[in-house]
Amino acid sequence: MAALWYTVFLLALINFINASSYKDGEKVILYVNKVGPYFNPHETYHYYQLPVCRPEKVKVEHRSLTLGEILDGDRMAVSNYDINFKENGQDKELCTVKLSAEEITQLRDAIEDLYYFEFIFDDLPIRGFIGHLEEGAFLPHTHKIYLWTHHHFYFEYNGNQVISANVSTREHQPTSLDEVEAPLDVKFTYSVTWKESNLEYKKRGSLLRDTNFFPRTLEIHWLSIINSMVLVFLLIGFVVIILMRVLKNDFARYNMDDEESEELDSDDNGWKIIHTDVFRFPPQRGLLCAILGAGCQFLALATGIIVMALMGMFNVHRHGSMNTAAILLYALTCFVSGYVSANFYRRIGGENWVWNIILTSCLFSVPFFFIWSVINSVAWYHKSTQALPFTTVLLLMIIWLLVGYPLTVIGGIFGKNWAIGFDAPCRTKNIPREIPPVPWYRSAFVHMLIGGFLPFSAISVELYYIFATLWGREQYTLYGILFVVFAILLSVTACISVALTYFQLSSEDYRWWWRSIFSAGSTGIFVFLYSLFYYYKRSNMSGTLQTVEFFGWTILTCYIFFLMLGTVSFFASLKFIRYIYVNLKMD
Repeated sequence: MAALWYTVFLLALINFINASSYKDGEKVILYVNKVGPYFNPHETYHYYQLPVCRPEKVKVEHRSLTLGEILDGDRMAVSNYDINFKENGQDKELCTVKLSAEEITQLRDAIEDLYYFEFIFDDLPIRGFIGHLEEGAFLPHTHKIYLWTHHHFYFEYNGNQVISANVSTREHQPTSLDEVEAPLDVKFTYSVTWKESNLEYKKRGSLLRDTNFFPRTLEIHWLSIINSMVLVFLLIGFVVIILMRVLKNDFARYNMDDEESEELDSDDNGWKIIHTDVFRFPPQRGLLCAILGAGCQFLALATGIIVMALMGMFNVHRHGSMNTAAILLYALTCFVSGYVSANFYRRIGGENWVWNIILTSCLFSVPFFFIWSVINSVAWYHKSTQALPFTTVLLLMIIWLLVGYPLTVIGGIFGKNWAIGFDAPCRTKNIPREIPPVPWYRSAFVHMLIGGFLPFSAISVELYYIFATLWGREQYTLYGILFVVFAILLSVTACISVALTYFQLSSEDYRWWWRSIFSAGSTGIFVFLYSLFYYYKRSNMSGTLQTVEFFGWTILTCYIFFLMLGTVSFFASLKFIRYIYVNLKMD
């Protein structure tokens, strides 16, 4: 919780510092930011990569950006627009651009791909389309491309502070780019209108939710949520009731006196007969503990982000604040991964705790660095603003080296020193028992199908809305529902893991350690399969850059699902196994 409140304080301080006020007639700088295809949210380019009005300076003056803005693909530069506080203006000339044949083709391609632009005015985003594509009937088919050359800015103010900013491109007739000869002279103009508002400055963020450029289409889907909750509660209830009845019968049979047992002529079988092997430590225990440490870290990280969202710490229209908060929380929660991993590693008899800490710190960071390197290289090749500058990469590495990794080591030291014995309820024999063959429906593959599909079914409805927010233009504000779905996901994972572990032990198979992780961790596979369906059937994304970004980050997200749910599954199984063998009468 300390990490959560520290992050909240930093974000509140940043919002306080960003408050701006102006004098009448004072120049307010309008920054041009980025452009990109409307249906490829994560494919963005610098505005000045298009043949538009640019400053006369050879080197464009850029604004200093925060870490979150850079990660969001922002690259703000000072524009040529001359805008003064509370001063209106009509049909001002911005510049005249002489377009070559190559530049006309570039603009035509951008308009056909529905390129939009984003400007920043007093930290308020202003968005509009570069041009207009007009499609006619099938026969005769018409295909007309127009370039918007006039921008009409509408600003609202309260006292000496800007409240809202918007732009219209339909005030003047656009310029046709069909059948034109190069060079083509295009004149760009703009108008400015100021209007007084009664809205307080601190509440101006609420206006952003009413923007029509990125329409808010997500509504509270109570019917789907209630349906999921009912199914989940029924599932949990059936699992609990059935297991309790079965365990009651097992305890009654296994805890009989010798005389009663002889009368029934029953031999030990089922999960009782493997009591001398069930707590036999698994192979690759260092890797197992590293997975548990990383899984606990991401459980803490996910909980922290959802709680911060419930507290209103994120601007749903700009991802920069969420990116910054996620980085800070990830670095601060590295202590959790080090502590859990080293503590459990020492409890199950691990000796090389230094190697365990190194493995824990690399378990997520190395795959992340590899996937990011591929994505960043593709973005750099396409000259996209999604490619991070060298200074930003260096800053992120410094954060990990000076904050994340040291906290992992410190957590590992505390976990090692505070570790207690494993204290198994049953003695483990030196020679492992032979495992009998099992039918196909009790195999590891079937357990992974069941253990992955049921948790996935609990979140399948919400996944669409999350994907539509992260990879579309919808705006997600239903964080209360997200918190409920997250709790349901963890509950279903724990329950199904307990049930599958019981079936495995009843088959006299004591190798539950790794099986429990992979059974529920396979939910990540189902999430990836859903991402394939979403990309090809539900989204309009296309192109190499967007495809690489989508599947790169999705694979990493599925890996996080594996770590989180595998950890929940393991600890639920461990708690269950301890419970049944503590209550078992031993010879």
